[in-house]
Amino acid sequence: MKSIISAKKKKERQYGVIWGAPNSSVAKREYAPGQHGQRRKKPTDYGTQLYAKQKLKTYYGNVSEKQFHKYYVEAIRRSGDAAENLIGILESRLDNLVYKAKFVPTIFAARQFVNHGHVTVNGKKVNIPSYMVKAGDVIEVTSKAKQMPIVIAAMESSSRDFPGYLEVDSKKFSAKYSFVPKFEDVPYASLMEPNLVIEFYSR
Repeated sequence: MKSIISAKKKKERQYGVIWGAPNSSVAKREYAPGQHGQRRKKPTDYGTQLYAKQKLKTYYGNVSEKQFHKYYVEAIRRSGDAAENLIGILESRLDNLVYKAKFVPTIFAARQFVNHGHVTVNGKKVNIPSYMVKAGDVIEVTSKAKQMPIVIAAMESSSRDFPGYLEVDSKKFSAKYSFVPKFEDVPYASLMEPNLVIEFYSR
């Protein structure tokens, strides 16, 4: 647990507040972590694009590079704006929606929660965090998991609000994925730039 907390603090120092913890002391510093963190140079276009990619990957629980690139390929394959498509794909991940529905306190806990088989989609147990949830699908916590202290505490927390694309029934521990959100629908705690991510992979 300590290693996870330490890693999260390091990411906050590196990318700022990305999970909605505005009182984090490590996020208040205006320089990067490490011995030479205060010696920041003006980034190149490549550096700016890479930073945007790494920040977005981190927000969704450190998605692997292989998986993230697959999402990019799918985003440009679909019609419409590629950056909007990328956000829609990332938001449709099961672990992300479990986190956004406040079934667990963090995106990292959401991944473990799904892996351990505590979630169903349309009544069927799914243990794949990257599972793509479709609009209209219903996500629910299993009966046994509803009694877990971490779940009860997360649901009772007032630190986060439910996004508009999730219809959450707190009494049933269930959430309906109403629609695939656009970039403007996602309640990011800090600035995300998916257009720069598309530019990075398009080089």
